[in-house]
Amino acid sequence: MKRVLLFFVLFLSSLVTFSQKHKVKLVRNQAHPSVEVYVGGKHFTDFFFPDTIAKPVLYPIYAPDGVTITRGFPVNPKPGDPTDHPHHLGLWLNYENVNGLDFWNNSFAIPAEKKDLYGTIRFDGITQLKDGPTGLLSYDASWVDNSNKIHVKESTTYAFSELGGSWVIDRNTTLSAVIPVLFKDAKDGFLGLRVAHELQIPTKESKKYTDSKGIVTEVLAVTDSIANGNYVNSNGLYGDAVWSAKAPWCMMYGKMGKDSISVLIIDHPKNLGYPTNWHARGYGLFAANPLGEKIFTNGKAERNFSLRPGESVTFRYRIVVSSGKNVLSNERVTKLQEDFKGREE
Repeated sequence: MKRVLLFFVLFLSSLVTFSQKHKVKLVRNQAHPSVEVYVGGKHFTDFFFPDTIAKPVLYPIYAPDGVTITRGFPVNPKPGDPTDHPHHLGLWLNYENVNGLDFWNNSFAIPAEKKDLYGTIRFDGITQLKDGPTGLLSYDASWVDNSNKIHVKESTTYAFSELGGSWVIDRNTTLSAVIPVLFKDAKDGFLGLRVAHELQIPTKESKKYTDSKGIVTEVLAVTDSIANGNYVNSNGLYGDAVWSAKAPWCMMYGKMGKDSISVLIIDHPKNLGYPTNWHARGYGLFAANPLGEKIFTNGKAERNFSLRPGESVTFRYRIVVSSGKNVLSNERVTKLQEDFKGREE
């Protein structure tokens, strides 16, 4: 009996180790369009929704040791920040082709005479702010064209927590069609994160990328000693090889200061297109795109996803930020993945 009791106590202790230990507090900033998120008194991120950046984002995002894992440009540039792709800010969710509108590439850099080709995700309001072992933030938004016509209504909930020393963001987003909506197969989407310079993969070659409007963006070579990042996915692929590969999870990692930083994104089995294609670039764009197939399969497959008015689709993603002596182990990643799989909508 004593052995059984001891086993039960040890079992509970192991659960506590992986449970949400620290209280999460959400603070509405009255002076700025943001909500600050704290884990155990430490700043984790801000939900940032000014009307100047074309979508609500989480920005900046900090690791548990206090380093900033997101690029500062264009809101708060840091020395050495690359200045390509001004629409890459923090963590966001949007898409390149929704009823012909480009939500992904929209930013302050688009001239007024071309704005009718782009869409904006208009923040409509916060519907829930809840502190606790898991902090909850819910909001509504509208995907609109340049005339402010609504194509899609968005309802998103962020759940912020700590699991085994890692900081976790679980995003649940439901998109509901107001009018007939076509998410046409495209490269640029869907859940996106732009990471800090240190997490970029070093490269001696500058590259040019052309978007669907023919706009060319040059990403300069990264040859300094600051950039030291890498990717790995669940299939054991590393570096630039993760781009286009389907996988249940992908992780970017590197040294920032004295610590190893791990940034893990996990797809959910209930998501459309699971396991997702990874639109993960060495220059620091870390994205999961379940709606694009053609470019990732060299034309072998194509997905053009549509919704009739009143129909909806839900996407779930887990983003994990960790810091410490070592990169997140496969065992830890599996545990985080299994925990996420078991969670209900």
